[in-house]
Amino acid sequence: MTTMAADPLLAPDSTESPSDIRRHELAAFLRSRRERITPEQVGLVRGRRRRTPGLRREEVAQLSAVGVTWYTWLEQARDIQVSAQVLDALARALLLDPSERAHLFALAAAPGTECPTVTPALRTMLEQLDPIPACVQNSRYDVLAYNRTYARLLCDLDAVAPEDRNCLLLAFTHDDWRASIVDLPEVTRMMAAKFRASMAGHLAEPAWKALLHRLETRSPEFREVWGRHEVVDQRGRTKYIRNAQVGLLHVEHTNLWLGPSSGPRLVSYPPVDEETRSRLERLHRIAVDGDR
Repeated sequence: MTTMAADPLLAPDSTESPSDIRRHELAAFLRSRRERITPEQVGLVRGRRRRTPGLRREEVAQLSAVGVTWYTWLEQARDIQVSAQVLDALARALLLDPSERAHLFALAAAPGTECPTVTPALRTMLEQLDPIPACVQNSRYDVLAYNRTYARLLCDLDAVAPEDRNCLLLAFTHDDWRASIVDLPEVTRMMAAKFRASMAGHLAEPAWKALLHRLETRSPEFREVWGRHEVVDQRGRTKYIRNAQVGLLHVEHTNLWLGPSSGPRLVSYPPVDEETRSRLERLHRIAVDGDR
């Protein structure tokens, strides 16, 4: 018979301090999220003798690049210090959505309750850039945050699961995203080459290897392009996007680095001409109306 773990927030023991309660709740939250993820979702092979529901502790530790003992202590609610960088790694390993990520930071009493890369000021900047499409990406092409116009630029990004909001994955596997890209073969070839160049500094990191495994498993096109071993650096350029709602857009792809050049960046698509500016304004109105 399986028994449910007690919710630490409902425990009757009044002798526990607020920090004790928070640590136990953090431990329970981590266990619940670990147990809901299959090995296949993070690029791991399922063994025949697996009995643990979801991931094992050592697998989460591996994906997060932390020690197994340290992670075990965390799930045991021990009084240990957790940095924002480690919490961010755990959030990615456990495929947390933005609300879950904020909850994780709050339980750990880390400075701020959101992803440390995406500060409230940066979110405000994204909103104020509308109707210019803009997002925050890391060097692995994960989309960490975006504004309303970007949400409708290449597909309905809000409808994409948070763990799948990766530009490289979408460019090779998402039909609507691919249909929006003019000169798709050249764009995907360049993205794969940029990804290979960025990955050189992250070869041993499980999250990078997991993304590469997903791409190779799901896209024969990616396997062919990846096999060329091409590399290029991150450079902005003009591009055309065929939006399903407002038509052809001619934009300038720009990168504003938020840290080292291999780290996160603010990506924006200012219009090249007045017709594109008008169409982006119309796309923003569509996005706003759709969110009401």
